[in-house]
Amino acid sequence: MIEIPAKLVRNHSLKAADWLNGLPGAVERYVDEWQLTISGDPLSGEASLILPVVRRDGTAAMLKLQRVDEESESEALALRTWHHDDVVEVLEDDPETSTLLLERLEGRSLDDLPDAVEATRILAELLVRLSAVPAPPGIRRLADVAAGMLADAPRLIPLLADPAERALTWRLVAQVTELLPEPGDRLLHWDLHYYNVLAAKRQPWLAIDPKPLAGDPGFELMPAVWNRWDDLVATGDLAQAIRHRFDLMLEVTGIDRDRALGWTAGRILQNILWFTEDGDTRIEDELAAVTAALLV
Repeated sequence: MIEIPAKLVRNHSLKAADWLNGLPGAVERYVDEWQLTISGDPLSGEASLILPVVRRDGTAAMLKLQRVDEESESEALALRTWHHDDVVEVLEDDPETSTLLLERLEGRSLDDLPDAVEATRILAELLVRLSAVPAPPGIRRLADVAAGMLADAPRLIPLLADPAERALTWRLVAQVTELLPEPGDRLLHWDLHYYNVLAAKRQPWLAIDPKPLAGDPGFELMPAVWNRWDDLVATGDLAQAIRHRFDLMLEVTGIDRDRALGWTAGRILQNILWFTEDGDTRIEDELAAVTAALLV
C-alpha cells in the first residue's frame, strides 16, 4: 500500500476521484510490468504521483503516474524529440495512461541556486536549445490554445469586477488576436520555470515535466518571469526587476521583443481567464504587476 500525498488528493479529489482511487492498483501494475522496486516515499507534483524506484538492473529511476489529458499525452514524445543532453530521459512509457519511467535526477532545482540572475540565464540558455527543435506531428498547437482563449474571453472577462481590469484584459485579447495568424512551429515546453530544471550527473541541468506545444518561443518567457517572485520583490523596485529579468531572457534567447511581449500578453490572458473561471473577480497581484511593468 502507498500513501497518496495530501496535495494530490486535494487537487484531484473532486474532479478525478476514480483516477485517485485507481492509483494503488496502477502502481502495482507498473512495478510488476517494468520489474521495479519501490525505494522511497511517494512524491507529488500538482498533477502526478512520483515514486522513487530501482530497476531490475539496479538503475535508480522515478515512476510518474498522471491522468491522461492534452498536457500529459505528448510528454514522452516531446522528451524523446529534444536532445538527450537537455531533458530528463524516458526509460519506459505507456501512451495509453501517460505513465512514465524516468531517469532519477538530483533533487536540487534552479530555484535552489542562490543567484537568481544566474538561474534565469541558465534557464534562458536551455530555452534556446529546446525551442530550436521543430515540433513533431501530433503535438497540440499554440494556435488552437490561443483561439480557445479568444473564444472564452467574451464569457469570462465580464466576470472581472473592476472596469479598468476588464478594459486591460480586452487589450490583451487584441494583442493575441494580432499574433494569431503566425503562431509558430517550435517544440515548446510551456512550463519552463526554475522548479522544472533539475541538477543531474550527466549534465549540469535538465528540463523536466513539459506540457508540450507547437508554437512561438515568445510564449515560453512568462514562467521564468513570475517564478522566484520573492527575489524580484527583494530588489525594492519590483517593476524594474521584472523588466531586467525579461530583458535578460531576450538578450540570451534573441527572441524578437514585440513578439515576446505579445505572447507574454497571451500567457497573462490565459492565466486571467483560468483564474476567473475558477471564481476570481480580480486580476491576481503578480499578473497585474507583470502587466504593468511590461505591457502598460
